Amino acid sequence: MTTNQQSRTQWHGRWGFVLAATGSAVGLGNIWKFPYITGEFGGGAFVLVYLACILAVGVPVMMTEIALGRRGRGSPIDAIRRVASESGRGSAWSLLGWMAMLAGFMILSFYVVVAGWSFSYLWKMLSGGLAASSVEEMAAIFGANNESPFNLGFWSTLVTVATMVIVGKGVQAGIEKSVSWMMPGMVVMLLVLIGYGMFSGGFGEAVRFLFSFDAGSLSSEGALAALGHAFFTLSLASGAILTYGSYLPARASIARTTLSVALADTLVALMAGLAIFPVIFANGMSPESGPGLIFMSLPLAFQAMPLGTLFGILFFVMLSMAALTSSISMVEATISWLTDNKGISRRTASWGTGIVLWLVSTLAMLSFNVGADWTLAGKHFFGWLDYLTSRWMMPLGGLGMVLLAGFVLKNETFREELGLSAGWHALWLFMVRYVSPLGILVIFIDALGITQVVFAQHWPWLLAVLVTITLVGELISPRLRRMLAH
Repeated sequence: MTTNQQSRTQWHGRWGFVLAATGSAVGLGNIWKFPYITGEFGGGAFVLVYLACILAVGVPVMMTEIALGRRGRGSPIDAIRRVASESGRGSAWSLLGWMAMLAGFMILSFYVVVAGWSFSYLWKMLSGGLAASSVEEMAAIFGANNESPFNLGFWSTLVTVATMVIVGKGVQAGIEKSVSWMMPGMVVMLLVLIGYGMFSGGFGEAVRFLFSFDAGSLSSEGALAALGHAFFTLSLASGAILTYGSYLPARASIARTTLSVALADTLVALMAGLAIFPVIFANGMSPESGPGLIFMSLPLAFQAMPLGTLFGILFFVMLSMAALTSSISMVEATISWLTDNKGISRRTASWGTGIVLWLVSTLAMLSFNVGADWTLAGKHFFGWLDYLTSRWMMPLGGLGMVLLAGFVLKNETFREELGLSAGWHALWLFMVRYVSPLGILVIFIDALGITQVVFAQHWPWLLAVLVTITLVGELISPRLRRMLAH
C-alpha cells in the first residue's frame, strides 16, 4: 500500500459511509421514479420482484464495488488498477474505472437539470405558483417551467453550485457532515408526510396497493423494470459507491454495511410510496400517472387538502435534499481522481469540475427549450446523455466489474477484504459469477427492445439456460479466469 493510500481520508465510522451511500442511492429515483413505476406495473407484485432483484443483483454488485474501492484506496481508475496489479493483471482493467467515472459525470450533467425541477417547485409552492384546477393546468405550469432557459438554467446552476460547495469542503467536513443531517431530516419529513397521509382517507388503499400480492398484475415488462431499477437505484457502476468505499475504514464489515445501505434505500422507497399514494388515492387520482405523478398530480392533490400547502412545501424540501445527496456522490469520483493524480487541492478540483459540469449541463438544459430541435438520430442532448449512460455505460461497467471480481482477480483478495465465512463467501462468489452477470445482461439486452417478448414466451427455456450456464461455468471457471486475465 502506498503512502497516498495509507493517508487517504476516511469516514469517521461505518455509519458515515452508510449515510453517504444511502444518500447517493436515495435520490429522485426513489422518491420520484419508484412510486410511479410501482403504479404502472401493478403495486405489490412489482415491489416483491424489486426486492428479490435488490438481493440477487444489487447487493452482490455493491459489495464488489465497495471491496474494490477499499482495497485500492483511490478513485475508480486508481483503485481498479491497484487491485488488478495486486493479482498480477494488466492495467487495462482500469478502463472500467474510466467508464464508471465518465458515466457518473455524464449522469450528473443531466441530473442537475432534473434536480433543478425539485428546487423550482419548492419555490413555486412557497410563492403560490402552483395554483391550478386540473392536471392539464399543472402540466402547463410544468411546461412553462422548462420553456424558459433562464428559469431552468438558474435552478440547475443553483444545484451545481450547492454540490460543489459541499464536495469542496472535503469528505468529512463536506460530504459526511452534510448527509449526517440531510438523511435523518429526509426520514423525519417522510414520517411526517406518512402521518399526514394516514388521515387523508386513502392510506388503507395505498397500503393494499403497495403490499398486496397479485401475480397476475405483473407483466414481463414490469419484471424487467424491477430488475433495472434495482440495479440503478443503488448508484452502481457510476463510480460513486466505489469511491465512497475507498474512504471506508478497514475495520468496517462490508457485508453489514452493504445490507444496511440496501435496506435503508428500500425502506425510503417504500416510505415514499406510503407518503405519496394516500394523497393520490384520497383525491381519486390514478397511481399510474407516470413521471407526472410528482410534478403534476401530487401538487394538485396537495392543493385540494387541508394544510396541503404546508405539506407540499415539506415534500419538495425533502425531494430537493434527496436530489442533492445524489448529485454530491456522482461528482466525487472525478474530484477524487483529480486530487490524487493532478496535485491540485480539493477546492480547486471542485470548482474546476463545476465549471465543466455547468457547461455540459447547460446543453442538457437547452434540450427542453431553445435546443429542443437540436437532435441527432431522434434524440436531443439530454436524451443522449440518459441513453448512453443508463442503457450502455452502466450495464457494461457493472458487468465488467463482476466478471473482474468473479473470474480475473485472486479470490484471496476478496476473501480478505469481505471477511465472510466460507459458506457466505461461496454464495457471494456464485452470485457475482453467474446470477448478477446474467441479471445485468438482461438489463443490457432490454435496451434492444426484444427482451419483453422473449421473457413472455420463452421463460422456461431461459430458466434451463440459466441452470446450464451455471453448471458449465463451474466446470470451465479456471480456464475462463486465465482467458480474462490476459
